[in-house]
Amino acid sequence: MEEIITGGEALMRCLECEGVDYLFGYPGGTIMPVYDKLYDHQTTLKHILTRHEQGAIHAAEGYARATGKTGVVFATSGPGATNLVTGIADARMDSTPLVIIAGQVSINVLGSDAFQETDFIDITNPISKWGFMARKAEDIPDLIARAFFIANSGRPGPVIIDMPRNVQVETMKWEGYKKCNFIRTYIERPMPVEKDIESAAELLNSASRPLILAGHGVTIAGAERELGEIAEKGDIPVATTIHGLSALPTDHPKHIGMLGMHGNMGPNIATNRADVIFAIGMRFDDRVVGKVSDYAPDAKIIHVDIDASEMGRTINPYMTIHADAADALKALLPKIKRNNHPEWIKFISELQRIEYEKVVKYQRAPSGDNPMKMAEVVNKVSEMVNCDAILVTDVGQNQMTAVRNFKMTSPRSVITSGGLGTMGFGLPAAIGAKFGRPERTICLFCGDGGFQMTEQELGTIMEYGLDVKIVILNNNYLGNVRQWQKLFFKARYSQTPMLNPDFVAIGKAYGIEGEDVASANELPGAIDRMLKSERSYLLNVNIDPEDMVFPMVCPGDPIDRIMLNETEYLDSNIEL
Repeated sequence: MEEIITGGEALMRCLECEGVDYLFGYPGGTIMPVYDKLYDHQTTLKHILTRHEQGAIHAAEGYARATGKTGVVFATSGPGATNLVTGIADARMDSTPLVIIAGQVSINVLGSDAFQETDFIDITNPISKWGFMARKAEDIPDLIARAFFIANSGRPGPVIIDMPRNVQVETMKWEGYKKCNFIRTYIERPMPVEKDIESAAELLNSASRPLILAGHGVTIAGAERELGEIAEKGDIPVATTIHGLSALPTDHPKHIGMLGMHGNMGPNIATNRADVIFAIGMRFDDRVVGKVSDYAPDAKIIHVDIDASEMGRTINPYMTIHADAADALKALLPKIKRNNHPEWIKFISELQRIEYEKVVKYQRAPSGDNPMKMAEVVNKVSEMVNCDAILVTDVGQNQMTAVRNFKMTSPRSVITSGGLGTMGFGLPAAIGAKFGRPERTICLFCGDGGFQMTEQELGTIMEYGLDVKIVILNNNYLGNVRQWQKLFFKARYSQTPMLNPDFVAIGKAYGIEGEDVASANELPGAIDRMLKSERSYLLNVNIDPEDMVFPMVCPGDPIDRIMLNETEYLDSNIEL
C-alpha cells in the first residue's frame, strides 16, 4: 500500500536518513508544521532550542567544525530567517557545512508583503553555496538530498532550503529517500593531475628554503597525517593559517606557528625568504598576505585548493593544483625525497627564539597583584588542561591571544570566526562544539564585548546542562578597536570604553558557577576549580586595559615588517 504523508513528515524522515542527530533552531509561525512533526521524532532528532536564531546558526557552526558533519538549522520566516544572515556569511567565509531550513509564507501570498515575508533566497544568494525554494511537498526528498551533498562536499558551505508553509502541510506519496552523490554540473572532488604533482615534487625537492602554508582545507579533508609525513620527509617547515592551527600538534617539530597580522615571526619572515612555497587548503587572505606587491618576492608558489576561484584572486602563483587537500598530499607524499635544510631550519629557529625573548615571555610572565595580561591567562589554562581541549574563541584581542598561546595536540581543536570576524560567535559555537564532541573539554575565551552579544545563550547551557569552560578576558574596553585607536588614531578612544555588568552574577542567574579573578595570584586556583567542575564554569578575569597583542603587522605593511611593541620593529636586515 502506498503511504501518504505531509511535507513536514517527509522532512523529518529525510533528516533521519542523512544521519542527523542534532538540530539547532527556534520555532515560529511559518515553520510550525515542521515543528509539529518534529514532536513525533524527538528520540532520533534532538532539537536544541537556542535563545536567538543567531545563537542557533553559530551553534550549528561549532558542531560542524568540531565533528566534520553538516550542521542543521531551523528558523521561521521574516526576522527568524534574517537573524541567520550573519551566521550564513560566517559559514561561507570559513567553509563550514550547514543546511538551513527556513519557513516561508505560503506560495499563494508570496510577493504580497505578507506578515513575516522576506525573499530569503535572494537575500542569502551572495553568501550561500546554494539555495532553493520548495514548491511542492514531493520536492522535499530530492532537495534535502542535494542540500546535504552540496553543503559537505567540495569546498563546504551553507545551503538554504526555503520551505513555504503550504508545502509543509500538503500531502505526498512517500517513496523512500535516496542520498545524492552526484550532480552532473557539479564537480565536487577534482582529482590532481599527475604531471602537476610531479612538477610540485620537483620544485620542493630542489628547494633550498621550502615552506608549507597549511590552511583549513587540510583539516576539512582529514589530511593531517599526510601533511606531517611530507613535512618530516622533506624537512619542510609548516606554517598555518588560524583555521589550520591544529592540522599539526603545536609541539610538532615542523610546526613553526601561525601566519598573518598577529601571527608568529618565524612564519611571516620565512614567507618572504622562502624560495618555494607549497600553499594547501588556504586562500591567501589579506590578513595573511599583508602588502601584496611585497609578498614572497623570491618564492615559486604552488597553490593547491579545491576551490578554483581562489587561485590567483590575491596572489599569482607559479603553478596551481585544483584538488582536494587529501588527494593532493597523498599523491605528493611518495614523490617527496628525504631531505635536510639545516641552515633554513636554524634561521627559523632563531626567529622563534627572538620572538620568545622579545615578546612571548613578557606577555606570559605572571603579573602578581596587578591586572593580568591576556597571554598569561591563556597559557595557564592551556597548561592546566594539558593542552588537550577544543579551543573556541570569540573575536578580537581574546581571539588572537588565545590562538597564539593555546597549545593543541589533536585535529579539529580550534574553532573561531576567521574570515568574517564575527563578535558573538564564541559562546554559541562552544555550545555546538560540546554537543558534537561531548567527551572533549571545551575551553571558550571571550572578550567582555563579544560575550555580551550572545550571552543569552547561557540559557541554552542551563537548559541542556552542558559543561563549557568560559573565560572572559575583561578589560572593560572593546580591546581590539582600542589597540588600533592607540596605535593609529592618537589614543582617541571613541566609544571603546565599556561599563560592564557583574558577569558572575549573570552566570549564576543561569545556574552556572563562576568567580571573579582579580590577579595572577588567584588564577591557578580559579582554573583548577573550573576544570574540576563537572558543569559549566565562568571565570571573569581582570585584564590590564593597556595590554595589547604583539607581534603585529600593521595594515599596508609587508608581512615581514613586524612590530614587536608600540615603538620597536624587528630588524628587517636579519640574515640567514
